[in-house]
Amino acid sequence: MANSGRQRVFTISASIIIALVAVGAAFPSQFGAVADAALKTIGRYFGWFYLFSVFGFVLFLVCLALSKYGKIRLGPQDSTPSYSFFSWVAMLLAAGFGVGLVFYGMAEPMTHYLRPPFGDVEPESVASARYAIQYSFFNWGIHQWAAFSIVGLIIAYFQFRKGQAGLVSSVLSSVTAKRPKLRKWTPALDIFAVVATIMGVATSIGLAVLQINGGLKAVFGVEENAFWKFAIMGAMFVCYMASAWGGLDKGIKRLSNINLVLCFALMLYVLIAGPTLAILKTITLGIGDYLQNFIVMSLRTSPYDNSTWANEWTIFYWAWVIAWSPFVGTFVARISRGRTIKEYVFGVLIMPPLLATLWIGVFGGAALNMELTGDVGLAAATDQNITSALFKMFELMPFTEALSLVALLLIFIFLVTSADSATYIVAQMTDGGSINPPLYKRIAWGLLIAAICLTLLIAGGLKGLQSASVLSALPFTFIIYGMIFVLIKELRSDRKAMLTALYRRHGDTPVGADVFEADELAEADRYRRAPGVVNRRINTREGS
Repeated sequence: MANSGRQRVFTISASIIIALVAVGAAFPSQFGAVADAALKTIGRYFGWFYLFSVFGFVLFLVCLALSKYGKIRLGPQDSTPSYSFFSWVAMLLAAGFGVGLVFYGMAEPMTHYLRPPFGDVEPESVASARYAIQYSFFNWGIHQWAAFSIVGLIIAYFQFRKGQAGLVSSVLSSVTAKRPKLRKWTPALDIFAVVATIMGVATSIGLAVLQINGGLKAVFGVEENAFWKFAIMGAMFVCYMASAWGGLDKGIKRLSNINLVLCFALMLYVLIAGPTLAILKTITLGIGDYLQNFIVMSLRTSPYDNSTWANEWTIFYWAWVIAWSPFVGTFVARISRGRTIKEYVFGVLIMPPLLATLWIGVFGGAALNMELTGDVGLAAATDQNITSALFKMFELMPFTEALSLVALLLIFIFLVTSADSATYIVAQMTDGGSINPPLYKRIAWGLLIAAICLTLLIAGGLKGLQSASVLSALPFTFIIYGMIFVLIKELRSDRKAMLTALYRRHGDTPVGADVFEADELAEADRYRRAPGVVNRRINTREGS
């Protein structure tokens, strides 16, 4: 029965993606037009909802980490982390936003320099350069990782501490189990999570394909057309298969470590070879502006004018990460076993955003300084073709070809690791949450992700990719709210059971008392002494 359920989720999810590929291939212009109209409609009517939700996720995670629940581990209470801190951060970076960050790291600040957010300052000025860094830090900062983090935290908690499958439906099983009418719709939750994940992943991979094609044109003069997009995707698939054969620990882990080293090497070279002092000042000022305006930027909309900036940037980003959160969340959960909730939250909300601000500060700061001091044409080049903007900047630096080749290698490895980890997680989601899904499912999803990505690129280009993310993110946001409700309920019971278990006495000393503070021991003693339903429930759990 369980196996038939797994196959049903796999079959229906794959059929939906195949249908979308078929429609997009048969009617590319109509497909692109519908996607564009949907993007504008959802951004107009639900943009405020995305802003409110992601800001709420940030607040919830920080409060949870600092609360009495922060010491609970994502696994047995005596477990230890499965990966070293370096490997953990490297895999977070590769799975989360590696491709997108390389794509937008230099291009986004230059775009905001040309067209400042909300039209607040004069374009192509010192003020717009400062504003560009501030909003680029914001778009790639803490908020972007909040959606990834919250889904990953919830799945890791239920998978490694509660022993359930790492699926959205497993998290919500306590709700659906009490409502027979809802129970039959449980597979639909996993099917929707899979489709949302495919759309989010296709966006990231599509950005990489566009930038590699743009880089190949800048370096070797090849054309930006469908043939080269197919060729890049084909090369990605061959390399992905080699990585997939090695598994999570050998394939993705090794490639992620290589990419982190390449990232730091490229970033360090640009810092040293570029306007070093200006870059360091840019990063310092940008972090200050970001922190000072954190709440204002988090909730800013345009109710009194017709500005579309938020829809085109921040709201698209938030929708993108929500759509991608089932994949990244499940992957982050998979590599975070053994960490406490506090370690997990602050690790995920600080380390990747910090690396993002450094990357944007170095590449965006260097480009803005070059443009302001010499009017070198980077702004115009970015406006003309965003996919090749980074390579235009390299033309102004020593060892242009070497830099471009390293950047192409970096983007390609990010592309492979994103595809590899995505197909691993989607195969897991369509195999009942199995930690080791069969290889044929990983191959099938690799093919389908490549197909939907190429369809979106041909039908609507970058706009088609954006539309897919925004469309799939809206309903999944409500699912995340349901998952948060279930998590809070379970954490309360878990903490009571954990504290009460301290008083399995060994002589006169509570077992594990040295881990807890005095007020927590007093709370544990109250749970132990209190009569009634709570103790009966706890005793039942301990007895089982």
